[in-house]
Amino acid sequence: MELPVVNHEAYVAKIGDDHKFPINKFGELANYLINQKIVKKFHKPYPCSFETLNRAHSENYINDIKNKTLDNSGIKKIGFPLVDSVVQRSLVATGGTVLASKLALNYGVACNTAGGSHHANYNEGAGYCVFNDVAVAAHYLLDRGFANRILIVDLDVHQGNGTSEIFKDNRHVFTFSMHSKTNYPAKKSISDLDVELEDDLEDDAYLKTLKFYLNELNNENFDFVFYIAGVDIHFNDRLGKLKISDEGIRERDELIVENFLSKRIPICGVLGGGYNKDFNKLVELHSLLHQSCAKLL
Repeated sequence: MELPVVNHEAYVAKIGDDHKFPINKFGELANYLINQKIVKKFHKPYPCSFETLNRAHSENYINDIKNKTLDNSGIKKIGFPLVDSVVQRSLVATGGTVLASKLALNYGVACNTAGGSHHANYNEGAGYCVFNDVAVAAHYLLDRGFANRILIVDLDVHQGNGTSEIFKDNRHVFTFSMHSKTNYPAKKSISDLDVELEDDLEDDAYLKTLKFYLNELNNENFDFVFYIAGVDIHFNDRLGKLKISDEGIRERDELIVENFLSKRIPICGVLGGGYNKDFNKLVELHSLLHQSCAKLL
């Protein structure tokens, strides 16, 4: 069975060649997955509807993004220019995670080639995150009775503060964030489970910590998992403070995917952050999520 993977050419927004966010990684990742025969073709998403977005974001914020009327401070906080291609990318990438979650219900596992915009909260975006795609998709599944108890595993190097804020009073969603203690955001929110990591942590200690908390989570009764597989934990990442190797990331991804697939819990994987100093390496690292899912499917 081929791994279902969601992709859209609109994921590559026009933000300028000199922008520090590596937006072209989304297009190159799609090419890499095809060239390496990890997938043969992609599932193509539609832009997320207003009604679906509105379960995780306020009406005013959604309209400010779609109409490009967000004030300068809000735009600065997001970090992207508020142009047509960024608006379209945000809508389509969010729709992509919704689609990937539905595919995961049917296949057991599915991935987006974008997503993990975990800094966006109900009223605003931040840190290169416009809409919180995982939060939107989680609400989508809950509203339709496709899931009742969702686990969000966020292993990006930065805390998933927007996600935890959105679900802080929701007993149907459990937020788990394992992240750098001293990294962005400076003021952390409170997840259901936060694990703060010291700077310069290496593979063995990282994986040992993850296994411990994963065993704890296995005592809960979840029926769907979103996995944010940020690769900014890599030792060569511009915005990370950890020292995890290529093999450490591969082992992490396989550990997460195998843990939940073996229990027949559907899992939806999304990219999360990655700002490696070596662009080609960045693309390769992001592909490890899809490789792990394809291997274990």
